[in-house]
Amino acid sequence: MKIATFTTLYPSAARATHGLFVEQRLTHLVATGKVTSRVIAPVPWFFSTRPRFGDYAKFAATPRRETRAGITIDHPRYLLPPKVGMRVAPYALAWGAQPAFRKLREEGHDFELIDAHYFYPDGVAAAFLAGHFGRPLVITARGTDLSYIPRFKRPRRMIQWAAQQAAGIICVCQALKDSLIELGVDGAKITVLRNGVDLAKFAPGDREAQRRELGWQTPTLLSVGNLYTHKGHDLAIRGMALLPDYRLKIIGSGPERDSFARLAQAEGVADRVEFLGAIAQTELKRYYGAADALVLASSREGWANVLLEAMACGTPVVASAVGGSPEVVTAPAAGVLMRERTPAALAEAVRALAGSNVTRDATRAYAEHFSWDATSAGQIALFEKILASRKSLTS
Repeated sequence: MKIATFTTLYPSAARATHGLFVEQRLTHLVATGKVTSRVIAPVPWFFSTRPRFGDYAKFAATPRRETRAGITIDHPRYLLPPKVGMRVAPYALAWGAQPAFRKLREEGHDFELIDAHYFYPDGVAAAFLAGHFGRPLVITARGTDLSYIPRFKRPRRMIQWAAQQAAGIICVCQALKDSLIELGVDGAKITVLRNGVDLAKFAPGDREAQRRELGWQTPTLLSVGNLYTHKGHDLAIRGMALLPDYRLKIIGSGPERDSFARLAQAEGVADRVEFLGAIAQTELKRYYGAADALVLASSREGWANVLLEAMACGTPVVASAVGGSPEVVTAPAAGVLMRERTPAALAEAVRALAGSNVTRDATRAYAEHFSWDATSAGQIALFEKILASRKSLTS
C-alpha cells in the first residue's frame, strides 16, 4: 500500500523531539514491508532563523525536505495569522499542503489513502485534502485534540464534520473513543490501537552505574513532559513537601519553567527540585533507569508514551487516573494510580509504590506486552479493509 501521512506533529532537523510518537508508529508500520509512506508535515511560515525568535525561528529553520529513518518528509509552509490562527488553521493547512500532495503524485507516489494524525486542525485539513484528491482518509486521535479542543464550539463542529468524512478513525485509547462517541461519532467507525514502546531503545541498564553517572544518591522521582500546567509538574512539586526524603528531577522545556521554579521556592523544596531541560530521547533511558519512579500527574492525557518508556527501563510509575493512563497502569508491576489529583494523594501513591514488593524485572516484563507489532497489524488490517471496500464500490 502507498499512503501519505499528514500531520504537523512530526520531528525534523530543527525540532528533533516534536511528534516523535507519530514517527515511531509510522517507522514500525513501514518496517513490516506492507506499507510505503511519504510524510507531509507542514510548519507555519516565519521569516527568520534568529534564535531570539524561539520556536518561530525553528519553523524557519525546518528544511523543505528531509529523510528520517528512510522515510521522506516534506515540510510545506502555511500562513498562521496571530490571534485568529485557531479558527483558520485547518484552511491554511489544507491550502499550504495541496502543492506537496500534488508533487507526491508527480514523483510516482500515487498514494491510495491519507493517514492523518491529530483531529484539529490536522484532521480537518486532511478531510479537505482527501475530498480534493479523491482518496479515503483515516484520522488518529491522540489526546488534547479530543480532551480539550472540543470545548470550543467551532472546532468541535469541524471535528464532528471531519469524523463523518473519514473512512476510519483510530484512537490510541478507549477513553478517546468514548469522547468521540459523546460527540456523536459512530463507534463502529472507530478502532482503538494503543501506542507501543520501542523495547530495544528503552531497556534496563546498570542502574547503580546510571545513578553514579548522574550523581543521584537519594531516592529520586522523575517528571517528564513539556513545561505546561496540564502536565502536572506543579502537582509533583507540591507533593515534594510531603516527601522530604525524595528529590525531583523535571525533564522538559516550555513557557512555564519560571513559574514552576517560583512554586518550588514558595513550597520550600527548591533545593530538592532540579530542572534538567530538554533531554535527547537517546539519553532518556539513563534517567528513566536511574529513577525510583516516574511521576505523571497530568490533568488530561491521551496515551502517555512516557509511562511505557519508563516501564520498559524497569521503572514503575505513579500516574493520575486521567485519559488513557488507567489503560496503561493495570497491574502492580506497572505502578500506582493516584486516587485523586492532590499533593497528598501523589505522596500517598509514591509511598505505596516504595512499600510494594514489585521488582524492576517485573516492571520490564509488564512493558514487554506493549510492542508495536499489534498496532502495526491493526493499522494494516484497517487500511486494507478501507481500500477493499473502496475498490468494490468503484468496480
